Amino acid sequence: MSKILIIGACGQIGTELCAALRKVNGAENVLASDVKLLNDTPFTIRPYVQLNVLDRHTLHTLILKEKITQVYHLAATLSATAEKHPLKSWDLNMQGLLNVLDIAKTDGLKVFWPSSIAVFGANGPKAFSPQHAITEPSTVYGISKVAGELWSKYYHDLYGVDVRSIRYPGLISHSAPPGGGTTDYAVDIFYQALRFRQYTCFLKPHTTLPMMYMEDAVRATLQLMDAPAERLTVRTGYNIHALSFAPEQLAQEIGKHLPTFKMYYQPDARQLIAESWPASVDDRYARNDWGWQPQYDLSAMVTDMFKNLKQEIPQT
Repeated sequence: MSKILIIGACGQIGTELCAALRKVNGAENVLASDVKLLNDTPFTIRPYVQLNVLDRHTLHTLILKEKITQVYHLAATLSATAEKHPLKSWDLNMQGLLNVLDIAKTDGLKVFWPSSIAVFGANGPKAFSPQHAITEPSTVYGISKVAGELWSKYYHDLYGVDVRSIRYPGLISHSAPPGGGTTDYAVDIFYQALRFRQYTCFLKPHTTLPMMYMEDAVRATLQLMDAPAERLTVRTGYNIHALSFAPEQLAQEIGKHLPTFKMYYQPDARQLIAESWPASVDDRYARNDWGWQPQYDLSAMVTDMFKNLKQEIPQT
């Protein structure tokens, strides 16, 4: 049985990935970690240990002590937040990954590390951006993801490290609040819609971006990690596609559930980030190599978000 360490387990992806991994492997075989103090984490995420991935010695000591065989390294500063503190964000996003990869090289660990559609830049194709498209990102987050993909391939090709990655689109979850990403309007909008019946979006109404419901993203992650190594032809980051929609389309779908909902628009600096990304990606490599298929369309996603959030959020 694998012994798994999740780094950045309190984030948007980590919260649901932790639960899914424990369901498959047993809670005792999945150790959650983050920089938060134990008392600041929900009971559901335990067993938990406080960990700073930039502290390589402590990280390696923990891996040896717990006999870890797989690491899901999720800790990162997201796109919009990273632009406010570029050098600090680069340090976390890059050095954290290098610490994990270097320990994986010596200890034979299997690694998952998330990439992002942020690797793409304004000069790449906007419709069904291919797996091997131009990657000239304009954000420190995107730059760190391109560099991380190349380091991952480097460690695989030279040292045989089994590191796997997905270029996640915008992720929508009912289990964790927005985390500072450019696509996080598609999460915050549900909270504001239920509380106030209105939302002011920081993107323009026609800004179409690739999106995915978290259940699909978690399933894709587990599916990739379970795939035989010999079937994998991409060792940078796999494109995966599920949904593409603009804020106005999401607002229309929400209006079917909340007829009094109003959408307003006040674009800010995040609009320029969004415009540098594709509207959709070509994921044929993921479909051919490990059988990727999404399950949620826009209607099913919105319905499930409301089903879960209505139990948590006081409504006006």
